[in-house]
Amino acid sequence: MYPTQKSGLLALCLGLAIGCSLAVHAQDAKPLSLQQAIELSLQNSKQLKVNKARIDAATGQLKQALDSRLPDVKISGAYMFLTSPNIDLKTGGKDSSGSAFPRPNQAMYGMVSANLPLYAGLKIRYGIESAKYLEKAAEADAEYNKEQVTLNTINAYCNLYKSISAVKLVKENLNQSQQRDKDFGNLEKNGLLARNDLLKAQLQTANIELALVNAENNLQLAMVSLNLMMGLSEQTVLQPDTTSFGQSFTPGSLDGYEQQAFLNRKDVEALGLRKKAVGAGINAAKGELYPSIGLTGGYIAGYIPRLVTATNIVNIGVGVQYNLSSLWKAKSSVAIAQANEREITANQEMLNDNIRLSINRAYQNFLSAQKRIEVQGKSVINATENYRITKNKHDNNLVTTTELLDANVALLQSKIALEEAKADIVVAYNSLLEQAGALTHDQSVK
Repeated sequence: MYPTQKSGLLALCLGLAIGCSLAVHAQDAKPLSLQQAIELSLQNSKQLKVNKARIDAATGQLKQALDSRLPDVKISGAYMFLTSPNIDLKTGGKDSSGSAFPRPNQAMYGMVSANLPLYAGLKIRYGIESAKYLEKAAEADAEYNKEQVTLNTINAYCNLYKSISAVKLVKENLNQSQQRDKDFGNLEKNGLLARNDLLKAQLQTANIELALVNAENNLQLAMVSLNLMMGLSEQTVLQPDTTSFGQSFTPGSLDGYEQQAFLNRKDVEALGLRKKAVGAGINAAKGELYPSIGLTGGYIAGYIPRLVTATNIVNIGVGVQYNLSSLWKAKSSVAIAQANEREITANQEMLNDNIRLSINRAYQNFLSAQKRIEVQGKSVINATENYRITKNKHDNNLVTTTELLDANVALLQSKIALEEAKADIVVAYNSLLEQAGALTHDQSVK
């Protein structure tokens, strides 16, 4: 079998396989807008489920801190078996009335005690305050991760769009290349084209076929990635809404985005809340230096057969407790809490610098993406015109087949680059919003 026949057969088989694959995709494709993808990702995000568990844990710790204001109530009781005691009374073993001294063999008692804290060196108050800040910090962490999940979904959605566009453009180019091979084959049979030129064209067709296989693989991986993010089956075929990639974006000023970031970013808010929690923890540690005062009360009842019955023994009063060892032990607790506060302060300064750098980087990336759209649009126009002129010249034997094939490759690359630029500017703009803490509040993602 000649190389030409082998190449034609390979092209036919690949064309049928790809055609069947795309037909199945088109038949079962699930239309999906960018906003729908974001909503599904937020509903099924594993990270947000982790954050929900952390919020529940922080809420439980707050409730535990609030419960420390409530009284401690204890109930105890006992039943005891007593042996016969040896009691030698100097009166001769009998009381003044002449009766024998009772010998009880069992005893029972019950006790209820309560302690309501009135003052504990403000440890309870600051403990509650710290728990409240930590609960709010956990909620802020969840909001910050929500923006990250949203941006990751936008990235995955744009990757899917780029992959589908690449498959479409490469397939169109493959059809054109296969038709050119047929035309060149007829010219070669009639002696109007050198066989070497035909082989060059068939080689390019084979390269396009391989490029299409790679594009199909990338498409499948991009689809699986987005499906997993959204909690859908890996085999779900998705059809993104291409209208999301035709809009224009008008950015604000760089200083405006920086101000937005310091006001809106949830990681900044979470770190500030944790600093307040540590501050409350310092005051709670200092509270160890003060005494604890509480309102106490209780009820006692006891019964020893043939000896005593005691009921209605009620006590109420105020108790004071002071741990003298706290005079030297509390200093280490305060020092640790103060060190934690200094660490958070340093982290805040680092985060502020990182925000300024990331805002500048995201802003420059967006401006570059804007410029790339403009440049790639012109490139497609120029490449299209260059291919038209080169093809006309080739038809009139004024340029070589290599030049024609090079012009065709340049046109395909420019078209793919333009579609990628359309997706990249969507990612760049939303990355800028995410860095400014405004992604989930902006309508551009819809």
